[in-house]
Amino acid sequence: MCMASVLCLPAFAAGTTIWTKASEVMKDVYTQVLGISTIAAVVTAAVALLLMNFSRSGRTVDESRAWLKRIIITWIILNSLGFIMSYVTPFFSGGQYTP
Repeated sequence: MCMASVLCLPAFAAGTTIWTKASEVMKDVYTQVLGISTIAAVVTAAVALLLMNFSRSGRTVDESRAWLKRIIITWIILNSLGFIMSYVTPFFSGGQYTP
């Protein structure tokens, strides 16, 4: 019984709370999603540009242009989410709005 109490570390000994650990995990997940989305956006944009430049059909060119616009807008939104959260979050620290 005495050895069990010595070998068990208290939860507060780690120095982190569940919220700081959750914040770290979310930042890591967001970074991974951002990296994957950037690679996917570049590949799909390249395919859309190739279809737009080498297609003889006007319909294919129009669809490729529309897809290219959607890809760019989605990529901008994903990249700006992290910036918005890092800019807005300090205003609401502690549950209070502090201008």
